[in-house]
Amino acid sequence: MNHALDIDQLRTFLAIAELGSFTKAGEAVHKTQSAVSMQMRRLEERVGQPIFVKDGRQSRLTEDGQRLVEYARRMILLNDETLSAFNGQKEIGHIKFGVPDDYADRLLPQVLAAFNRLNPSIEVLVECAASAKLTAAIREGALDVAITTSHETSGARGEIIRREPLYWVTSSQHSAHSQEVVRLALGPATCDWRRISMEALDRVGRRYRVSYTSSSAAALVGAVQAGLAITVFPESAIRDGMRVLDEKDGFPALADCDIALLRSDAARQEMHDTLCNHLVAAIGNVSISSSTLAAE
Repeated sequence: MNHALDIDQLRTFLAIAELGSFTKAGEAVHKTQSAVSMQMRRLEERVGQPIFVKDGRQSRLTEDGQRLVEYARRMILLNDETLSAFNGQKEIGHIKFGVPDDYADRLLPQVLAAFNRLNPSIEVLVECAASAKLTAAIREGALDVAITTSHETSGARGEIIRREPLYWVTSSQHSAHSQEVVRLALGPATCDWRRISMEALDRVGRRYRVSYTSSSAAALVGAVQAGLAITVFPESAIRDGMRVLDEKDGFPALADCDIALLRSDAARQEMHDTLCNHLVAAIGNVSISSSTLAAE
């Protein structure tokens, strides 16, 4: 009997382990859910042990499945290194990827770490910058792939992959939000969130002053946590030590924040497809097909 393990099956298995579901794994490895299920049945047959167990409507790794994860990582790495050594390539693949720092420390560490474990022969070079700068870099070909935080009127080019609420946030230990003239910590003049927040306060007649301006999310976080000002952040970017403000606190509801996936015209290789699929599977929560942003 042939007990050799199939690298493609192991790659799909590891995608399930990293992303937490058969559906997301299928998106990342570009396979249908039925194909993913078939691969996992065949992998279980080859291993000779169950690697998944039903938990309600979900499936989770068995103890043997958890043991298989590390072996799968090592085999995929060795496979990719071996092919690179003999196919004439002197360098591994490189992708220039951009992301706003609002998300860099919250979403990207685990997302890119999972991508690297699934695709060890592809190196991702990361640049953190404001969304407007990332969009320009994509158009100029200075970046291959980027995610940007956008608003529907921003005119950004790309596909919306995630939508989440945008919130007013203050320090949970201070009361900057209760000042008669509320102090704001916001991005630069090109920032959509800056415009949205100021227009919202103007509409309800709430007095404010922009006290801190920075393109660095860390600087805005510091100002808020120190009780010096309030800011606006999307749901997934809210940190510990922050409290969400709402209409009961005198702050109007804000529009949802869209995260768009952008890709340069030259980034059309298989490795670019692989990264884009992974990003959609890992952080996306809306249908790509129905959420295309208009090009300028």
